[in-house]
Amino acid sequence: MTMTKTVAQLRIARELADAEASINEALLKQSRLFTTMISARQETGVGAALGQDALLRLTKSQQTLLSAGGELARVHGRLLAIGKDLDVVRMDESCPGQTEPTGIVPDVREYA
Repeated sequence: MTMTKTVAQLRIARELADAEASINEALLKQSRLFTTMISARQETGVGAALGQDALLRLTKSQQTLLSAGGELARVHGRLLAIGKDLDVVRMDESCPGQTEPTGIVPDVREYA
């Protein structure tokens, strides 16, 4: 065996946090794009319907990312349960759904 349960938990925690941050960043970028598209349409004086189909597709893309974020939260919850079952979970205050800390999460980057 090349990886301990603790190291596996720390690596998974790091990758999960990165995935969650990536979804949030994508949502922010899409929101900025949406704002820019509406502003461009308004400020250039083009018709109100121009690009409407693209805006609708962007909105659908945002909804998809929100759904993905929800699924990732479910993954997070399941991994917490697995960690508790294996008695390796270490949570901090930023962990969703946590009611009582069971330990301190060390800086997971050191276990990369």
